[in-house]
Amino acid sequence: MTDRSAPKAPAAEAAGEPPRYNVTGVGVSALSLRSATDLIVGVKGRLRRGYVCLATAHGLTEARRDAALRRIYNESWLTTPDGMPLVWLGPPGTGRVYGPDLMLAVCGEGRATGLRHFFCGGNPGVAEELRENLIARFPGLDVAGTHCPPFRPFTPEERLALQAEVARTRPDVLWVGVSSPKQERFMADWWREFDAGVLVGVGAAFDFLSGRVRQAPRWIQRSGFEWLFRACSEPRRLGPRYLRTTPLFALRVAAQRLGLRRYPLE
Repeated sequence: MTDRSAPKAPAAEAAGEPPRYNVTGVGVSALSLRSATDLIVGVKGRLRRGYVCLATAHGLTEARRDAALRRIYNESWLTTPDGMPLVWLGPPGTGRVYGPDLMLAVCGEGRATGLRHFFCGGNPGVAEELRENLIARFPGLDVAGTHCPPFRPFTPEERLALQAEVARTRPDVLWVGVSSPKQERFMADWWREFDAGVLVGVGAAFDFLSGRVRQAPRWIQRSGFEWLFRACSEPRRLGPRYLRTTPLFALRVAAQRLGLRRYPLE
């Protein structure tokens, strides 16, 4: 059930973009994979449109304890429902905008207009493998470049080098594939400095579509238990994360729905 008393994000309404619904203080864009794809493909030829966050229960739990991260989600161009619980909380017509599906859809649809892509993220070699897999899957795909960011903060020289590479290649979509909330902070910090159309944070989509990590079967994805599949697949890295955030997210949503707690959009 949506918190319909919450105000809509003013920037989205002014631009004629999808309205947002309040999930524990984060405005989630009420859209589907189709509408998200159309909006992103539509940035062709436009610079600095903003950034797109793909919201999950984990991300919103982190945002609840971090006001700066909450602002990043709420100041995005789009914050899409990536996790199934966020889809279920949305108004009619809301659909899942899952990172790997969004990347495939945009790559496929964007060929008709020559949409240019840049892949920034993953461990060494992942972005290059992703590029090769996607070019094989979508002949004619225009990939402007790839970059493997360091796990530490960028040095001033590295920052200038990446800015120069993006300025030289002028991608329409700069895909960011690092862990959350690192990728959300990266996009919010960098989008005004890049000569790119839009930044889209898709996290593990780099690993999935490069073939390095196995995706959950579709029926598990639709069930809302993909988090459990991933926790079992990578128990040491993801188990503690999901065991901590999933129950907390559920409790907060229940409190919001029952009117026991209000989470204003800030």
